[in-house]
Amino acid sequence: MTAAVITHPECSLHINDSEMHPESPDRMDAIRNQLISSGLDWVLMHYDAPKAEKHDLCRVHGKEYVERVFRTAPKQGRMVLDGDTSMNPDSLNAALRSAGALLKAVDLVMQEGPNQVFCGVRPPGHHAGKDHAAGFCIFNNVAVGAAYAMEKYAVQRIAILDFDVHHGDGTEEIFCGEERVLFGSSFQHPFYPYSGADTDQPNIMNLPLPAGTTGAEWKQAVTRQWLPRLEAFKPQLIIISAGFDSHWEDEMGSFKLLEADYVWFTKEMNKLAKKYADGRIISCLEGGYDLSSLGRSVAAHIKQLAEL
Repeated sequence: MTAAVITHPECSLHINDSEMHPESPDRMDAIRNQLISSGLDWVLMHYDAPKAEKHDLCRVHGKEYVERVFRTAPKQGRMVLDGDTSMNPDSLNAALRSAGALLKAVDLVMQEGPNQVFCGVRPPGHHAGKDHAAGFCIFNNVAVGAAYAMEKYAVQRIAILDFDVHHGDGTEEIFCGEERVLFGSSFQHPFYPYSGADTDQPNIMNLPLPAGTTGAEWKQAVTRQWLPRLEAFKPQLIIISAGFDSHWEDEMGSFKLLEADYVWFTKEMNKLAKKYADGRIISCLEGGYDLSSLGRSVAAHIKQLAEL
């Protein structure tokens, strides 16, 4: 089985407030280097991410917010969007490529292209809400892709699973109450963005877990609370918000997951996708800031995604 990777060089040009910011271009290099050294780079299909258009973004974001980002994107220097997120002159194009990667991924899996696609893009997206940036995120990439799949391909059941150490609050806000989307986020609690533990909506299945959660404990929670819901939902498309800051080596959080845990989860999603979604899985990079564990985890995730 051949999987695809979608990325773009412009994703490496976005810089937040300084070169020392944890969400840095070095993340792209760490992933690329690991794919090459592992030999995966040569057996994957590679695509450039197109730019999303304003109308693509406005399926999930308010028009005023989208226009404000375009209008205030700096020509020089930087512009602050929130306390954690800023833009340099290359950030708008990077954000458009990141959202556009999900559009390309949807087209691939829905049009007899590779059924398994990883979007190695930045800035990430799962904290971006309808009308705001947050937590390093400008546009909500996975939400843009899901909304596109529902509109263009009339997909009626999309599962979005987020294993970042932080709650995917932006994705939850966008799709809360949307019956065509089943959203699950596993996250450290209490922890930034201090949300998600009390959500009570039929289409939301959050897993707030304490600091120190091990891979075994996380897998047990996923098996008990997510897998039966996913079986009942019968998703026609699975989208993963792949945040590797839940790895035990990543100091951004306090989970203790390992590469093997991501491989297990990917294998479970592969089985589910084969059963209900003609194998269609799209995975998109979210967090992951320890460069060594990020590169290793992404490579292990993609290898299992492609069943190599």
